[in-house]
Amino acid sequence: MRRDYTLYFFASIGSFLVVYIALPLMVILTKQMSDWGMLVKTLHDPYVIEALRNSLLTATATALIALLFGVPLGYVLARKDFPGKSLVQALVDVPIVIPHSVVGIMLLVTYSTYILDSYKGIIAAMLFVSAPFTINASRDGFLAVDEKIEAVARTLGASRLRVFFSVSLPIAFPSVASGAIMTWARAISEVGAILIVAYYPKTAQVLVMEYFNNYGLKASRPISVILIAISLTIFVLLRWLVGRTENASR
Repeated sequence: MRRDYTLYFFASIGSFLVVYIALPLMVILTKQMSDWGMLVKTLHDPYVIEALRNSLLTATATALIALLFGVPLGYVLARKDFPGKSLVQALVDVPIVIPHSVVGIMLLVTYSTYILDSYKGIIAAMLFVSAPFTINASRDGFLAVDEKIEAVARTLGASRLRVFFSVSLPIAFPSVASGAIMTWARAISEVGAILIVAYYPKTAQVLVMEYFNNYGLKASRPISVILIAISLTIFVLLRWLVGRTENASR
């Protein structure tokens, strides 16, 4: 049989994006390691620590809220045809295409002082831009669940709610979990909408912008490196846990 080099060819093409993403990460980490004292000083700055804590707490709260409301919506979109379904799916995807500064203005116009400069405002901004990841991943996960399995469980006397928790959700869990991870990652990376809605309490991503504008690249770099390290560590750990769960269920 003639040897097929298609995969190698595709890998060589795709490696451009891998290098393109990895290179800035390696460069900023390497440069910061040469200024270790500044990094240590930043790690002992209470202002920075509080901003990091705000980012982690609000991103986690956003992911949990997205799970609470997004998973049921994803299930409905996967299992039910209804008038206006295409419109609902389009609305779910709209936050992905709207500029984030516009998102901040929309939220501020809609909710006014109720969310201005508060944790509610940070979470509102994060949720708007990140919820589609949970909804779409949940929908795709439930679409992959054979409806015949659910039907068999229903014929054995189980209610739809029990079937959802005992059959559908466990099978779709890897997709749901991946959506939640992407929601968390997108939430912690949001800047534009937060800048408009809730400049205070300060989050790490907003603090990076503030330091860059006020003090320049060198001052903002240590906070960027810390945020990168924390985000990547949590992201990789969560991905690893989801992968183990998926492998165990096979």
